[in-house]
Amino acid sequence: MPYLFIKVALDGGVSPVFLSFVRVALAAALLLPLAARRGALRGLGAKRGPLTLFACTEIVLPFPLIAFGEQHVSSSLAAIIIAALPLTIALLAIRVDQEERVHGIRLAGLFVGLGGVMLLFGLDVAGSTDELIGALAILAATVGYAVGPMVIKRHLGGGDAIGPVAVSMTIAAALLAPAALLSAPSEVPPADALGALAALGLLCTALAFVLYFTLITMVGPSRASVITYLNPAVAVVLGVTLLDESLTASAVAGMLLILAGSWLSTGGRPPGGLVSLAQGRLRPWRGRGSTTSSTATDMRPAAVPIHG
Repeated sequence: MPYLFIKVALDGGVSPVFLSFVRVALAAALLLPLAARRGALRGLGAKRGPLTLFACTEIVLPFPLIAFGEQHVSSSLAAIIIAALPLTIALLAIRVDQEERVHGIRLAGLFVGLGGVMLLFGLDVAGSTDELIGALAILAATVGYAVGPMVIKRHLGGGDAIGPVAVSMTIAAALLAPAALLSAPSEVPPADALGALAALGLLCTALAFVLYFTLITMVGPSRASVITYLNPAVAVVLGVTLLDESLTASAVAGMLLILAGSWLSTGGRPPGGLVSLAQGRLRPWRGRGSTTSSTATDMRPAAVPIHG
């Protein structure tokens, strides 16, 4: 949904930096009093460094980059590119996080997903310099999105998520404020743009970040990033139906490869027949004369702890 709201706000004359500032300022204004009332701010003074790093990598850099990119590409394509987030996390983990490193079929999935990214950039946006720059800006945003969850895992996990999120939003708003003032619109944006800004700040930033922060502490960065499987599907439907955006065959093919690669690289399991072929010995399909029972987890990532 945020990709739709970003496009609507941009079409209403709101600049990428001002848009980013408004959404985090609204989120901070909502969450900071709630965090203080719940006592969720205690002890966060000692974590100023990680909180600032999280604010910069997860908010200050990605938000304007995505908004800038959407000035040149469709909201649908923006979401498809962001779906490469699990791949970015897997690449960074090779150097910085032993637990998140990929091997075997997960490594193969990484290359499948990267092939989808190359397809997008090679066929879908290569013919337009503006589109290519916009797509590259959005892809760069995934690097920040990948670093942020790792900061949470190492330094900010545990406790009430609303506290770190509220402080991070406040830091991000303060850092974005100077540039936002310089790019503020000369007149009040239209009603649909104002509604989009409100939805971005309250739903897609305040609420979404608290839920995402909690999810990362529960299951880790790689598994939490699989929410990006839903992003392109929802964004494509909204973009095509509400914004009259078109979707090329290469974009669809790139999206399928990215989603397949993300699924495999984060622990998803391919169909049993494909595994058997990869191992050089074709086995019967499960549920068709096999003594091994078929379960609903055959096509899902490995089980993770679920709270609540």
